Amino acid sequence: MKKILAVTCFYLLILSAAHAQNFNFGAITYDDYEFNKKSIDSNANAVVLKEYGTAALQLDDATGRLLLIFDYHVKIKIYNKEGFKQANIVIPTYKDDSREELVQDLKASTFNYVDNKFVETVMDKKAVFTENRSKYTSLTKFTLPNIKDGSIIEYSYRLVSPNYFNFKTWEFQSDIPKVHSEYVAYIPGNYTYNVTLRGFYKLSDQKAELSRECLRLNGVPIDCSKMTYVMKNVPAFLEEDYMTAPSNFKSAVYFELSDILMTNGSKQNFTKAWKDIDYELTSDKNFGSHMKRKDVFKDLLPSILQNTTDDLSKAKAIYNYIKKQIKWNNYYGKYSEENIKTVLESRSGNAAGVNLSLIAALSAADLDAEAVIISTRENGTVNKLYPIISDFNYVVAKVNIGDKSYLLDATEPLLPFGLLPLRCINDQGRVINLKKPSYWIDLKAGQKSTTNYILNGKLNADGKITGTITTTTLGYAAFNKRKEIKKYNSPDEYVEKLDAELAKISITKQEILNIDSVEKPLTEIYEVEFAAHDGMGKDLLYINPFFISRISKNPFNLNERTYPVDLGAASDERISIIITLPGNYQLQEKPQDLAIGLPLSGGRYLLQTTLTDNNLVLSQVLQFNKAIYAPEEYPYLKEFYSKIIQNQKTDLLLKKAN
Repeated sequence: MKKILAVTCFYLLILSAAHAQNFNFGAITYDDYEFNKKSIDSNANAVVLKEYGTAALQLDDATGRLLLIFDYHVKIKIYNKEGFKQANIVIPTYKDDSREELVQDLKASTFNYVDNKFVETVMDKKAVFTENRSKYTSLTKFTLPNIKDGSIIEYSYRLVSPNYFNFKTWEFQSDIPKVHSEYVAYIPGNYTYNVTLRGFYKLSDQKAELSRECLRLNGVPIDCSKMTYVMKNVPAFLEEDYMTAPSNFKSAVYFELSDILMTNGSKQNFTKAWKDIDYELTSDKNFGSHMKRKDVFKDLLPSILQNTTDDLSKAKAIYNYIKKQIKWNNYYGKYSEENIKTVLESRSGNAAGVNLSLIAALSAADLDAEAVIISTRENGTVNKLYPIISDFNYVVAKVNIGDKSYLLDATEPLLPFGLLPLRCINDQGRVINLKKPSYWIDLKAGQKSTTNYILNGKLNADGKITGTITTTTLGYAAFNKRKEIKKYNSPDEYVEKLDAELAKISITKQEILNIDSVEKPLTEIYEVEFAAHDGMGKDLLYINPFFISRISKNPFNLNERTYPVDLGAASDERISIIITLPGNYQLQEKPQDLAIGLPLSGGRYLLQTTLTDNNLVLSQVLQFNKAIYAPEEYPYLKEFYSKIIQNQKTDLLLKKAN
């Protein structure tokens, strides 16, 4: 999925003119208007006809600072109302206390074909506004005017950025297909960038040329390498369920600054070795210093550990203490926002504040505890070719007991010991030890998601079925259910909402066990009542047996998926329904008994229905034995769900025997 295209930009031979491949604004042609989307994607609601971007370093004469200048220009054909959203543009910009990115030279127009000619509607500059999304992010927003079926929109802008460590990323893929996407980066000869291509699709063209004296530093002219990247007929990137960050899989080119050769002959390195990162982290006051503060817990440990007998029980007691004592403020971070004393006194902290405190407490109990820096699922995977500390946005704890290791995150009170939240299950993390070199560790779910449903009921003379549904959940299924219950003021309020959502089932009595005992299975016991469907007469009864956890929609609908299906964890769901019937009934129709599986023991679905001694018994098993399925397994998953859904459309038909 990732390919290194180039690591240095020094030796290039061909002279080229700057910006030679851009296109004129407003030069709309009849071919643009008549472009047949079937040539790229017959289902497209809009198509990028052409987009072009350039990025170059420029010296700001007023401040003497280097700036990254990024120019963007795009032309889009809109086919229908579903494509109108392409006219709503959002440009994110980033800032800190002293520097910020700026959007300049913005222009935008809509072109409609009226009376055999193109009519341009220029966007009013008053339509542009800025939204402050956070302390560090602003959004420049605008909507192009006069959008109709068949409109062509065009806009361009310049982004001026003080951040040249990451040369502007270029995404060849977006949510609509592109006919032509081209990016040109002018990289000074004394700057070395690591250039990475991500994604499934290959470049249509790539060129390296020379641009003379593109930059002057301290009076010294600097030649640039002109790097051109072209991709044609690029399919849309369609997001679907069960995936990590789209940035992991979209075809795009990324730049990371490696080093700069200064005009005085010295070299400044930006790409560091892990030993340098280890030292930075372990000596940082908001990371390593936090881990070292075992003294803070010296007086607290006797009461925390009073009922423990071994290292595992000590670790669990400390983990439960931190979960209860420090509330997560819902902010991520690999550095604590406050020192450890402040975190404990305020009983609040970001993810790092909570979990680095956990590590310090575990270490104070003479347990072998380490930190693990990770990138959360929505943040994307980290680059393992060379360390980039900014790739990581979170930290969890690792405790080693005997020959076993446990990954812990104390931000979630409803998580059992040894189970990370799914947001943390993302490829690999880097283990940071105060005394040893760091190393990689796989981030995998500590438990699978398990759900068992059992219905014991009876069919009454009035055609109603009464009985008890007992649901038992473990792992992530229990965690998610506990979080849902805790959203309400009480379990009773949760059950009231559940009863209202179950249109055909009435809950008459309930009991929920182990809501707060997270190391135990969560058990829900509901006495229920629901009607069997009356057929043509009282001797015929139709019953839909899939009223528990019915699958009505296939989560996999793409013709082709070029990225993995990532469930986060393996899962096991079992449903057992036993209904006692009055008198003698015969089973006239039923869903087909199924036993289907995924290749390489990836999962299975079993369904069996029997009628014996007036007991109607339905047994159903749905298992996914892996957390991640490769793109080539996608057609099997799609067909697997399709067969289940089709089979669950069939009711049971019972006929009373004479």
